[in-house]
Amino acid sequence: MSTQGPFRLDGKVAAVIGASSGIGEAIAVACARAGAHVSCLDLEGGKAEAVASRLRREGEQAEAAPIDFVKSAAVQEALDDIQERHGKLDIVVATPSINVRKPILAYTDDEVDRVLGINIKGNFNVLRAAGRIMTAQRSGSIVLFSSIRSLVVEPGQSVYAATKAAIVQLVRTAATEFGPSGVRVNAVAPGVVETPLTAPIKANKEWYDAYSAKSVLRRWASPEEIAAPTLFLVSDAASYVTGTVLFVDGGWTAADGRFQPPGM
Repeated sequence: MSTQGPFRLDGKVAAVIGASSGIGEAIAVACARAGAHVSCLDLEGGKAEAVASRLRREGEQAEAAPIDFVKSAAVQEALDDIQERHGKLDIVVATPSINVRKPILAYTDDEVDRVLGINIKGNFNVLRAAGRIMTAQRSGSIVLFSSIRSLVVEPGQSVYAATKAAIVQLVRTAATEFGPSGVRVNAVAPGVVETPLTAPIKANKEWYDAYSAKSVLRRWASPEEIAAPTLFLVSDAASYVTGTVLFVDGGWTAADGRFQPPGM
């Protein structure tokens, strides 16, 4: 463990995929401020570079590169490049996913393929590429992103929810396969988070308030509130944590109903 404490990442090399905005950006910032050298990877390479540049101005260690994580060769090349230049790859976090909100009967074949391709194939590509590197070096931590939708759903969430449940099983399987080589694999499952992707929901007050009411804290999360638990999972503080799903949902999945009995 680091002499600075188990939650520090001093000397670690981290790759954060989806680092250009929202949760991914917050995780990249948190890892850099905890002492890691962070590679900010994103399909939108220019925006990822803006995040890395800001971190460098703050005195942190950061770089950026474009990545299309649906293309397996591109993912392997990007992670191999980081490992070759820095001599190791300690941490990989992948946050990207998409959701097409439609009833099952309205879904087109192209929409099914798109959601499955990004949410499952993309994350599988990351898991496999990072796993190849980390099992060879016999150390490392991988975090993928699931969701409360892996457990609970609402109309219009069929394919998205299925992919988030699939990520849980990918993580559990990878944890069992990579564990003997000293590699940990976990998932974070957020509830509702205020990001650029959820801005359309926030713009609809009724929809926004309905989601706020589902949390026992009666509010949405900020990206930073998702980044901190992720930082725990990739740090030595979680050295015996693998194959698990950490729900960061403000109690959304804990509560069943809102009726308060008399006298309470």
